[in-house]
Amino acid sequence: MCGNCTMKLNLVAKLVLISFLLNLLLLSDCWCYSYSHDWDPIHNKYLYFSNEERLQMLDASKKMFQFGYENYMKYAFPEDELDPVHCRGRGPDYEQPDNININDVLGDYALTLVESLDTLAVMGNSPEFKKAVKLVIEHVSFNKNNTVQVFEATIRMLGSLLSAHLIIIDPQQTLGDMSIPDYNNELLELAHDLSTRLLPAFSNTATGIPYPRVSLSEGVPTNCVNVTCTSGAGTLVLEFGLLSRLLNDPVYEAVSRRAVTTLWKLRSNVTGLLGNVINIQTGEWVGAMSGLGAGIDSFFEYLLKAYILFGEKSDLEMFNESYETIKFHLRRGRPKCNYGSGNVPLYVNVNMKTGETVNTWIDSLQAAWSAVQVLNGDMEEAICSHALYYAIWRRYNALPERYNWQLKAPDVRFYPLRPELVESTYFLYRATKNPFYLHVGKDILESINRHTKDRCGYCTIHDVDTKELEDRMESFFLSETCKYLYLLFDVDNPVNQEFSKYLFTTEGHLIPLDRNFHRKPWEDYNEVHSPEKLVKKKLDVKLLNNELEDSEENHPVIFYARTNSSICDTVKIERRYNLPILSQYLTQLEIAVGLREDPCDSRLD
Repeated sequence: MCGNCTMKLNLVAKLVLISFLLNLLLLSDCWCYSYSHDWDPIHNKYLYFSNEERLQMLDASKKMFQFGYENYMKYAFPEDELDPVHCRGRGPDYEQPDNININDVLGDYALTLVESLDTLAVMGNSPEFKKAVKLVIEHVSFNKNNTVQVFEATIRMLGSLLSAHLIIIDPQQTLGDMSIPDYNNELLELAHDLSTRLLPAFSNTATGIPYPRVSLSEGVPTNCVNVTCTSGAGTLVLEFGLLSRLLNDPVYEAVSRRAVTTLWKLRSNVTGLLGNVINIQTGEWVGAMSGLGAGIDSFFEYLLKAYILFGEKSDLEMFNESYETIKFHLRRGRPKCNYGSGNVPLYVNVNMKTGETVNTWIDSLQAAWSAVQVLNGDMEEAICSHALYYAIWRRYNALPERYNWQLKAPDVRFYPLRPELVESTYFLYRATKNPFYLHVGKDILESINRHTKDRCGYCTIHDVDTKELEDRMESFFLSETCKYLYLLFDVDNPVNQEFSKYLFTTEGHLIPLDRNFHRKPWEDYNEVHSPEKLVKKKLDVKLLNNELEDSEENHPVIFYARTNSSICDTVKIERRYNLPILSQYLTQLEIAVGLREDPCDSRLD
């Protein structure tokens, strides 16, 4: 009797031990790497993406762009946007000047055509690119009495013009033959003209932070407000700095950098956070919310990208401090993305002065944060940030403008074909080469085709629940959404073959990385030939020859190569060949956003 009891107890003990070990394995990165996952439907769904399927998606992404672009040219050009339901053009709302939703963006300057220029080049469509450039030169003028937002005009128009200009004059013609024999820097001249018309925004402000809007012909309107958002004031330095270097004129970079510096000095001395709305005269924060979405998102993005493009060490220092501050005050959930127990990692909106959570929503613009994290080399965090937004996408086949993570429901229901989730998907695929992200891209592409395509283009989704549509196709759909989808599936594209030699602006415009942009051409001869500058020049040569020493690894010149072209080396081997986010955590995300039921009531926070 006692012997039988002992045997039964031993058997129970063994079963308990086996169960314990299996649970340990389930929470271990080794589990995914060591087993075939025949039993795991989530893993099997994303494990493989055939070359045939990739080519089908590449063709579908190209057709998506062509359908939108050709219909814009047929029905809307030279107006700014296409109304895809009524097959007509859309320009500024002259009857309602206060309609900033339209008038901040549309300036009666063929916006969608200008924004499409570098997408045409990326797709290798040389004849149409050259035709489009000539149409821009012939039709686009900024001599208009239209009031536009400085931020939108900069990232959309100025960024597009500079990108296309650099593609045309590229001596290697990396993207194919995009040269134009009789080209005489007309796009650069247009960029110069636009920027000059935007400069009054920086005048007559006590802080140097620009007014949010200007009239293209008359400067700052008399009724212009004295408040602006952090992104609007602090996301100009890439385009303005690039223009300064191309023109040998320091003014544009100087005013944009002064705005960044002022915003940085006005951050909270308690938390180190910035708010999202500020008074340009007093420097007081009108909006104390700090987050990673609308109104503040691209400020941090441009600190890092400005460093990559120009090599200014102060930009990197500001970004690094911001990044640590953000992770300390905004991040919630378990400490690790792919390890341990706890709630889903999430970056929330907080009060800049206290770090306390101020609301329970996140917005769709925050989906781009994963791409910034990839550039910064924080791969596990990027994987987890992206997975949250992908789970939301799968629930609605779109991203609601605001999603309430506590209620598991949208707070703002429209989706205007934004590119941020596609952008992060593309960057994560370039970093990991994991087929998971090709599946994500396929889901996004098919959802857009299924729910937003209409007679003449692609529509804004008015309500992600009902899929009711709005008659508007914003220019960033062709400039970013289509471009990132195409690049995701076109593995042989020159941009992907030379990925570490390009930078994307916040509007998705392609800028080649050139060591000459690390130099300010207006510096005098003595400064350029100072010992410090000569050291930098030697580092450039060593970088080309892969001769860098350990002590030189942190120099700005080589930052992009260190964090981008070699970034796959920072990705764990199992993340490349198995799910980037382990299946149990992906399931947890699905429960957290309401994709499936869970008796434990898993929460995001």
